[in-house]
Amino acid sequence: MARIHGAGNHARDVRKTTMEIDVKKIDLLAFDGDAIIVPTTSSGRMDTPIAARVRARVGETVEAEVASHAPIAVGACLVTAADPLGVRFLIHAPVVEEAGMRIGVENIRRAVHASLLGAVRHEMETLGVPGFGYEDSGVSHEETARAIIDELTGFKGAFPLTVVLLDTNDQMFEAFSEATSH
Repeated sequence: MARIHGAGNHARDVRKTTMEIDVKKIDLLAFDGDAIIVPTTSSGRMDTPIAARVRARVGETVEAEVASHAPIAVGACLVTAADPLGVRFLIHAPVVEEAGMRIGVENIRRAVHASLLGAVRHEMETLGVPGFGYEDSGVSHEETARAIIDELTGFKGAFPLTVVLLDTNDQMFEAFSEATSH
């Protein structure tokens, strides 16, 4: 069922309604919707902090499935099933080639854009987007929030209809809240 999506797969439909963007201070693993974005590496290893938490909950087989499609370019994504989470899909979006590398704002933008293309392809109505790439990875909370929101507001696909920006980190939550209030 996994399929890689990237810049070569354009959204066919023009947005018919405005994307609703909400901000919630909740854990990614508690999100209930169609999908969540899971930032990962091009090698398919789920060793970014968010991906490692997802792997621990979903199981090692998801990492093996993602790795079997590697390398996955930054700017592409892979959609897999999400059992037993409260979402149907996981959108694996590489933000770096290998774990521990510094993440630039452009990599965040590319990962979000690829994830949106995956959401269109699978007609996902509700998408959970965590803050990623901040702190030790080299991007500030504010830059992360702006990059994610810029990609969301500039996207013209028919799906997703609702995006929930979510994080339990106080600074990331505040950055999301501030950036969406403009």
